[in-house]
Amino acid sequence: MKICRTKAQVRDAVKDFKSAGATVGLVPTMGYLHEGHLTLVRAAKAKCDRVVATIFVNPTQFGDSSDLDAYPRDEARDFALLEAEGVDAVFCPDVDEMYHPLKQTTVVTERLEHMLMGALRPDHYKGVCTVVTKLFNIVGADEAFFGEKDYQQLLVIRTMVRDLDIPIEINGVPTVREVDGLAMSSRNVRLSAENRQAALILNKALAYGDYEASDGRTAAELEASIRAFIEKEPRAKIESVDVRDAATLEPIEGQISAPAVILLAVRFGDVLLIDQRVADPS
Repeated sequence: MKICRTKAQVRDAVKDFKSAGATVGLVPTMGYLHEGHLTLVRAAKAKCDRVVATIFVNPTQFGDSSDLDAYPRDEARDFALLEAEGVDAVFCPDVDEMYHPLKQTTVVTERLEHMLMGALRPDHYKGVCTVVTKLFNIVGADEAFFGEKDYQQLLVIRTMVRDLDIPIEINGVPTVREVDGLAMSSRNVRLSAENRQAALILNKALAYGDYEASDGRTAAELEASIRAFIEKEPRAKIESVDVRDAATLEPIEGQISAPAVILLAVRFGDVLLIDQRVADPS
């Protein structure tokens, strides 16, 4: 596995792959890898001849500097996991390599930027769009792979690629869960034992919402029911519960009659967890 610290190094590696006629899949991560990330790698290996992973904790998508500082990091462990999965190259730049000191250009999906999680975390998706655009430009992969757990992020990236005519195919990969149903996340290691147990309410609430969506509910009614369900867990501090059109994230008028995505953002202690599920009322 080639370890690339600079843009020039990863570009040279991909140039070699493509000169041999190989297709290249990209798996962007912020490191501290878990089974969810490795599932993305396996999806990339199944579709592409060569796989490039990236590890970069992107400061521009963190609104709170303490959250950035607390983000877990273990580069040696990540390298071992990626190499065991057969990744061909990993791009792991530092901040100075990724961002010019006089940078002044950002990428924004103007409507999605301010919706839902974007409203809770101002400039978060601007940071995501900018760094992902840079990774696409730097690596030049044919396909990229993202988890569906961050549903809004996946839609943001797909919209950005469509609007800017970026020549890359975006693949969404289903959420990977622990045996007990908690969605895998690098943030889970920061949960206390009590909050880790309490966080199981998220998957239960999604299952409940999925069932209730088929009962002729409006989005507002379903949101209220899910919120009341989560509030039964005293350790859960709800940031948002939203039920939106699964294709556009726009509000749903009247009864839910087409696929709707249930989006949860709930804090347990100082750890904010997100989760989602698409409910089909038919």
